[in-house]
Amino acid sequence: MNLLFAVLLGLVQGISEWLPISSKTQVLYASYVLFGLPIAAGYAFGLFMEIGSLASATVYFRKDIISLFHDRRLFTYLLVVTLFTAIVGAPLYYITDKYLQGASPFIGIPMIILGLVLIGIGFYIRYSRSIPKIGGLNEMKLKNYIIVGIAQGIAALPGVSRSGMTVSTMLVMGVKPDQAFRLSYLAYIPASLGAFGVSLLFTPGEINAGIQAVQPLGIAVSIITAALIGIVTISYLLKFAKSSKIWKLDIVLGLIALSIGIVATVFFYLLPNSVSLS
Repeated sequence: MNLLFAVLLGLVQGISEWLPISSKTQVLYASYVLFGLPIAAGYAFGLFMEIGSLASATVYFRKDIISLFHDRRLFTYLLVVTLFTAIVGAPLYYITDKYLQGASPFIGIPMIILGLVLIGIGFYIRYSRSIPKIGGLNEMKLKNYIIVGIAQGIAALPGVSRSGMTVSTMLVMGVKPDQAFRLSYLAYIPASLGAFGVSLLFTPGEINAGIQAVQPLGIAVSIITAALIGIVTISYLLKFAKSSKIWKLDIVLGLIALSIGIVATVFFYLLPNSVSLS
């Protein structure tokens, strides 16, 4: 077991979870390259690794979590979003796992689409003089919660970024950028718990393959690394989202998603024979 590889895996998870580049897909790449995991096992292992990012979000948003005992609106938001995430995401995860075991995945295409959407939103924010219709959670309605939950559930598909889907959905709604990032990251906490549970329930064999490849000590190192780097990443992105240059961040994130989507398409589509799916 190579501890350096474990640290690299943790870095991939800790950074990519909060960017619109699908952390589970990046962990899939990393676990395949570093540990030789098959694609289906790497996909399941990507959800398993979210426990590190869950620790990041729990520490960073600990005050918001405590406030759930008296903040009814935030509690309702998280409850509704999580419910619809589960309704959409659990079946998609099960179907995707079966698909990845017997077909070449087109996981780069969703990232390309999402990248273009984020670039478009960035230019819209830059040149639009309109005031956001929704300032934050206090102005959001039940239908907004449901839409965010559906968007987060769709992110169960490989190549679809959870943060990218939820943030871009809220920006399109007119939510202020800093609030969109904050609410997206808060919604991740219960969603990641669900994703972890679903991965253990539906794909225990793939998870076991990942544990055997990385080994318990390596997993511990990866999770701790992901947690620590995640806190730094969250802090930086939220601070940037409050600035007047948020449109630049959207365009940069969009370009990152677009670039990685193209690389993924080349890796999995043009070179299918080089990748073992089982």
